[in-house]
Amino acid sequence: MIIRDETPADEAAIRALIADAFRTMPYSQQTEHFIVDALRRADAMTLSLVAEQDGAVLGHVAFSPATINDAESGWYGLGPLAVFPDHQGEGIGSALVREGLARLKALGAAGCLLVGDPAYYGRFGFRVAEGLRVDGVPPEVFQILPFTGPLPNGKAAFHPAFAATA
Repeated sequence: MIIRDETPADEAAIRALIADAFRTMPYSQQTEHFIVDALRRADAMTLSLVAEQDGAVLGHVAFSPATINDAESGWYGLGPLAVFPDHQGEGIGSALVREGLARLKALGAAGCLLVGDPAYYGRFGFRVAEGLRVDGVPPEVFQILPFTGPLPNGKAAFHPAFAATA
């Protein structure tokens, strides 16, 4: 398996992968593939990585700029992260997250934030964000991973593409 940057030729495969990966997730509103499309159209994906094996895209993760207190902050949002259901549990998602976080650090990012399962993302060092919130997100699933500097306080926001519904 290799982790690489997405190419324009991957877009349809990524869209299908994300839709399939989230199809049966009870917390999903089935809009994750629209989010990636909207991030792409807005030129707002700092990183868009795919996991490829034998020429097939098996996983994808996106990282995009986030704001803290309505200002660019050097923080990035992780998501969506998707792996084809029949390949989940094989370490593909973990490999994508680790590579993405390493690349963000190399870019000089202040940190990364996400909405997700603390049991899963805790293995990468993410923790519940105390003193920082995202409107409409339960605090127990909003997590941060600081790379440098002091922990921010206030209100975080993901890119507006996260509101995409089509």
